[in-house]
Amino acid sequence: MAIGFSNIPADIRVPLFYAEMDNSAANSASSAMRRLIVAQVNDDATSDSIGKLVLVSSEALAKSIGGQGSMLASMYETWRKVDPIGEIWCLPLIKETGVAASATITITGAATEAGLLNVYVGGVRVQSVVVTAATPTVVAAALAVKINASPDLPVTAAAVAGVVTLTCKWSGETGNDISVALNRLGKSNGEMTPTGLTVVATAMAAGVGAPDQLDAIAALGDEPFEFLCVPWSDTTTLNAWQAAMDDNTGRWSWAKQLFGHIYSAKRGTIGTLVAAGQERNDQHMTIQGVEPGVPQPVWVQAAALAARTAAFISADASRPTQSGSLPGLDPAPASDRFTLSERQSLLSYGIATAYYEGGYVRIQRSITTYQKNAYGQADNSYLDSETMHQSAFIIRRMQSVITSKYGRHKLASDGTRFGPGQPIVTPSTIRGELIAQYAKLESEGHVENADLFAEHLVVERDGNDPSRVNVLFPPDYINGLRIFALLNQFRLQYDATA
Repeated sequence: MAIGFSNIPADIRVPLFYAEMDNSAANSASSAMRRLIVAQVNDDATSDSIGKLVLVSSEALAKSIGGQGSMLASMYETWRKVDPIGEIWCLPLIKETGVAASATITITGAATEAGLLNVYVGGVRVQSVVVTAATPTVVAAALAVKINASPDLPVTAAAVAGVVTLTCKWSGETGNDISVALNRLGKSNGEMTPTGLTVVATAMAAGVGAPDQLDAIAALGDEPFEFLCVPWSDTTTLNAWQAAMDDNTGRWSWAKQLFGHIYSAKRGTIGTLVAAGQERNDQHMTIQGVEPGVPQPVWVQAAALAARTAAFISADASRPTQSGSLPGLDPAPASDRFTLSERQSLLSYGIATAYYEGGYVRIQRSITTYQKNAYGQADNSYLDSETMHQSAFIIRRMQSVITSKYGRHKLASDGTRFGPGQPIVTPSTIRGELIAQYAKLESEGHVENADLFAEHLVVERDGNDPSRVNVLFPPDYINGLRIFALLNQFRLQYDATA
C-alpha cells in the first residue's frame, strides 16, 4: 500500500467504505495578531484580574478592572478609537508601595465679572462657573466639584481656602506626566480667566515608583502577542522588557517563537530624548518622542501609536505605517513642536517621531531603538518597526505551512524511490514548497526577487541527525517608500532646437 493513512488500519477486513479526514493541504489561515495593554490600575481597584492576563472586550470592563480614570481605562478607550475590532488583552498592574503625584491650583482675588474657569487635566477640559463677586474659597470649591464630577479624569480634587489639590488616582511616577493647564485654547477661542481672579496651577509632581515589571512579564507566560503597549520608559522597566523579548532567551528566541513588538512613549526636550535614545539598542522596542507641550499623557500617546500600528499591520504586514492618524491626540502648540532638524536627530538616535497635519497627529516614522551592531558600528538592519512585524509574519507563514503539511511525515534523501501517496518528504520537496510559498508572498507584496531567493535557498539533510532538515532561508523583504527626492532642474525657457 503506497498511500499513507493516519488512522485507517491496513489490516481491516470488515466491509466496506471508510474515510478519514486530512486537512494538511487545506490550511490557509493566518495567525491572530493579538494586542496587549500593560497598564496601571487605580490604587483603590479591587478586581481579581490584577496581575493576570484578561481579555477585555469593552470600555465598561476596562473601567471595572482598573477603575474610572485609570491608566488602563484611558489606554483601552484610546486604543478602541483606532482599532475597533482587534483582540485586546490587558495586564492590569498595581503599585502597592509608592507616592501619588499631586498638583495645586491656587485662586486669589475676587471675581468682578461672571465667567468660566477652563482647566485642562491631561488634555481634557473642565469648565467651572464663576459668579460675580465669588471669593477664592467659593471658586475653588466649585472647581473641585466639577473635577470630581468627571470620573474619567486621572485625578481627584480637594479644595481648602482657595487652593484645589489634585491627586493622581494611582501611585507612581507616571502621574507626574498628567498636564494641568489653564485656558489652553486662548482668548481667541473664548477661554480666559474671569476679571479679578488670579489662577496659578503647578505641574503634577512628587509621584514615585513603578510597578514590578518582572512579575508582569512572568504573568504573560508563553501567550503570544504581536503588539505590546508598555507606557513606562524608565531604564529598569525597559531593561526588563528588553530581556523578555531577547533573540536568544526571550520571546524572539528559537525555543519560544512568540515574537511581538513593544510600543512606548517618552516626553522630553530634544536633549532629553536624544540622551534616552543613546542608552537603548533594542530592535524589539519603539519609543515615541513626545514634546513637552503635548497635553495628553504618555500612556495615551503609546496606546494610540500601538493601536494604529496594530490596525495597519493586521491589514498588511509589509506596508509602512507612516502618515497613520492618531485620533484622540492633540499636538503641542505650533511654536513648541519639534522642527525638521530636531526630528532628524531623534530618528538618528532611536526615537520614533510624529507630526501634525490635516487635523490629526500622525505617525511619521516608527523606528526601533536599535542603532548599532555587537561591535558598536552603525547598523540599520532593524531600523523600522515594520521590519520586525514583517519578519514575524513571514516566519509564521513558513511555520504554518511546514507544520500543517509535513507535521507527521517521514524524511528521506533525494532520489529515494517510494510510492505515490506515501507521507514522505525529501529536501528537494521542502525546497520546492518554500519556493512556491515565497512566490505567494511575492504576489501578496511582502517580498521580492524570487529568482535570487531560489538561487540562494539551501535545504539539506543534517549530516549528524538523519531526522533533521537544515534550511538557509534568504528572503528579500519588500521595502516601504520612505523618501522621495526630486531635483527640480527648472528653466525659464527651453532653448529652441535646431
